[in-house]
Amino acid sequence: MATNAFIGHATKPSDSELATELGVRKPLWDEVLNELERLGVSDQEWNSYSLKAGWALKLLRKKRVIVYLGPLHGGFRASFILGDKAIAAAKASKLPAKVQKLISEGKRYPEGTAVRVEVSSRADVTAVAKLAVIKLAS
Repeated sequence: MATNAFIGHATKPSDSELATELGVRKPLWDEVLNELERLGVSDQEWNSYSLKAGWALKLLRKKRVIVYLGPLHGGFRASFILGDKAIAAAKASKLPAKVQKLISEGKRYPEGTAVRVEVSSRADVTAVAKLAVIKLAS
């Protein structure tokens, strides 16, 4: 699994640093943000738990965390924590097989199952938006 692009950075990344790290995947990052804003997920907050973890953009709706976007070198990852109801809905949905596999193999935590999608195509953007809809409905 790829590592966060901003490990060791004491401050949140600037727009230019983010664009440099995301590279050709920056338009996909923007598409995810636009799709989530269309769903009412418009609150954004950069977050870092430690210098060793790096930085992630936390996207919220009414103080509820919907997804974290973690910048990588040359791309990014969308990370969800899905409860049992959302997992059941995701498994019943028409998400791509690779996302279904990520859901089935996701690590379970007390707060839910971790689902991490590395976004590298428009199909991944669509899958992230569908997961957000499922999470919002649960």
